[in-house]
Amino acid sequence: MQKTSKYKSKRVVAFPHMGNIYIPVSAMLKTMGAEVLLPPENNSETLTIGTRHSIETVCLPYKLNLGNYIQALESGANVLLMFQAPGSCRLGNYATMAEAKLKELGYEFEMVVFDMYKGKLKEVAKKFSYATGSTNILKTLRGIRIALAKINALDEVENKLLYLRPREYQKGSAENVYNYAKKEIHKADTIKELKAALKNINKKYDEVSHDSKKDILKVYLTGEFFVQLDPFTNMEIERELGKLGVEVERQIMFSHWSNNTLMPRFLQKEESHRDRSARMAKKYIKRAIGGECLESVGDVIYAADKNIAGVIHVGPFNCNPEIVTQCILPNVSKLEDIPVISFSMDEMTGKAGLVTRLEAFVDLINRRRRSKKTA
Repeated sequence: MQKTSKYKSKRVVAFPHMGNIYIPVSAMLKTMGAEVLLPPENNSETLTIGTRHSIETVCLPYKLNLGNYIQALESGANVLLMFQAPGSCRLGNYATMAEAKLKELGYEFEMVVFDMYKGKLKEVAKKFSYATGSTNILKTLRGIRIALAKINALDEVENKLLYLRPREYQKGSAENVYNYAKKEIHKADTIKELKAALKNINKKYDEVSHDSKKDILKVYLTGEFFVQLDPFTNMEIERELGKLGVEVERQIMFSHWSNNTLMPRFLQKEESHRDRSARMAKKYIKRAIGGECLESVGDVIYAADKNIAGVIHVGPFNCNPEIVTQCILPNVSKLEDIPVISFSMDEMTGKAGLVTRLEAFVDLINRRRRSKKTA
């Protein structure tokens, strides 16, 4: 029997999860008048569903995306959002692959694809308008504005969490504020409400007792975009490092992508992460090959220049660009004299094994720092 959506008379819009992206995207859709259906945040059930209906060799982000879509369609969504982008990463094929599989499974829906080959901000505005059925340009502009403001707000509160985690006296205090912050940012319907929420959130962060003079290690987290940004996919690697007394500086944030990808170059006030990476990495890799390969190599060299203790590289298992990255990084690590460890994530990755390797890596960079001080 063919599966159908519950809502035949109105458009019910859904999209995949990737970290906190649901907060600004749903804000934009709601501002434009759409009914939004959010599937559950990424979890083991989502992954099981997606894996069941995926080819074995496809990467983890696709499996989670497909699981999100099925959960959304089962709950009544009938419009699905997805984007494709330039490069040799298989992301460009995800929308086509997912649409074909879902229709094979008997679901009725419309797939709206944001083709980033055709432009950036204009394409986003055009496709959001189509997905929501809204032709009101003022609503579209308000939607874009609140979405960008929420992206910047989320990155601000997340960076404070990353700073406080290894320094707080009461473990979990900063995490509690961060969880509260996400809810308040999600609830804000206007820029005024968002500013008020941020003011209250920052006040709560100021109340977190911590040792600002604590001598701690700092590491850079780099690698594939989705795995860096989605805590379920990376097994909460930032939290685990915080427990070990390590400050994480993630090299890709949502605002980096929105500010440097959606905004015209003449409005950008500083060198983008991608431009910096290309400049730093040119002695090892001459051009972008897809995914975040160029960025990952550039981040390791930048970390060495900044005297960072080490770099953690993450990516999905069987991701072609990240496989190339893993082949390059050992040589970069040796020549730039900086420790680097790589993790490949899939549905078979175990949390205990990841934590054990992290503990060993942190022990390594700790001993390395002590030996440098005594040399």
